[in-house]
Amino acid sequence: MPPVRRTAFAEGAERLRDAATTEPGRLRVIGAVLALLVVAFGAVTAWQSGERASAADDVLTRSQPLSSGAAAIYRSLADANTAASTGFLAGPRESTANRERYEDDIRTAASGLVRAAADTEPGSPSEATVRKLNRLLPEYKGLIERARVYNRQGYPVGGAYLRYANEKMQTEMLPAAQDLYTKENQRLDADYADATPYPWAAIALGLLALAALGLAQYRDFRRTNRVLNHGLAAASAATVVVLLWLVVGHSVARSGLFGSYDHGIRSLNVLHNAQIAALKARGNENLSLVARGAETVEVNGAKQDAYYYAFDHDLATLDARLTEARRLADDDMGGAPVDSALGDSAEWKKRHQAARTEDERGNYQRALDQVIGADDTTGAAFDGVDGSLTRALGHEQTEFDRAAADGRDAMTGLPGGAAVLGVLGAAGAVFGIGRRLSEYR
Repeated sequence: MPPVRRTAFAEGAERLRDAATTEPGRLRVIGAVLALLVVAFGAVTAWQSGERASAADDVLTRSQPLSSGAAAIYRSLADANTAASTGFLAGPRESTANRERYEDDIRTAASGLVRAAADTEPGSPSEATVRKLNRLLPEYKGLIERARVYNRQGYPVGGAYLRYANEKMQTEMLPAAQDLYTKENQRLDADYADATPYPWAAIALGLLALAALGLAQYRDFRRTNRVLNHGLAAASAATVVVLLWLVVGHSVARSGLFGSYDHGIRSLNVLHNAQIAALKARGNENLSLVARGAETVEVNGAKQDAYYYAFDHDLATLDARLTEARRLADDDMGGAPVDSALGDSAEWKKRHQAARTEDERGNYQRALDQVIGADDTTGAAFDGVDGSLTRALGHEQTEFDRAAADGRDAMTGLPGGAAVLGVLGAAGAVFGIGRRLSEYR
């Protein structure tokens, strides 16, 4: 009976088994396993740390600026609406500063939409929102210009155009801007989620590689009584360096990123909402004098002026957000402007109540003077709130930038360093095993 031919794979496996029964063969297997583990550790560390470093950089340079940009679009639109109603009430006496404020807000919103369009992915929901706002903005501006023209000519239809423009702003433009802001915040949260998890796969591989190197050196000591294998010691040192760099660097990065969220993003979101509430309240306060009771809502069976009712709701929101912002403020530089805004908000409420009382008594001109006049007006109190919130936002933005930059910088060089040290560690392991193999030649 002819002998059965074996496959090349079977012959190779048999040779490998035979080689593994000898010390040189076992050393070759050990060297290959050690080199593979160390290289894999370096590669996975470079991959995971690179992904986290990229996400941390996105937090600082992409998603947070886009989130702030979306908030700026919302603020600019709301402030333009407020400035438009203020100018309408002033009529021919509208100040140059108020007119310039309106034009600056429109330009800021338009340029913000241009940047948002450039940074938005084609076909995404954000792209549709930006396109909608780009369509509505010139329509709104046209309505405001018609309202101005008719108002200066003394035609009552000017008030109708202003209310229509305000309705377009409140029901279409600001909800779209809020939607854009929400989507950009979701992107920011996603980047935080990508940047902060511990790289457990890399850590586990590092510990496994370190344990394998330790066992190899212990085996070498038991068989040769040599205390130190220089190649394996170098490989162990490289692995320890990468592992410590990974754990410490990522822990520092997480601390910085969490700090940028807790002491930056949370405060920024609350302050953005507070400023938006203030702007909406001021717009409704102005429009209550424009409409003069033409718009009403039914509350608990009784009719109320729609704009006064919205003002009360917005001012309550403002006070709640300011209280929360004061709780989140972690230093005097952040707390002082919020305290100032709280004081101005209380004064605004008091002055508004006085103006509303005059309006309800039929003293329209007296109410108008208390809202947009020269001294002790609700407008001055609003400006105080708005200015204080702008200062608080600037401080919190600085706090975010510093903490997020520290978090990102903590991982600088780690991906490349891990790859290089992984290769050097693998070379050290091969060299160490090679020195032992040379003793069998």
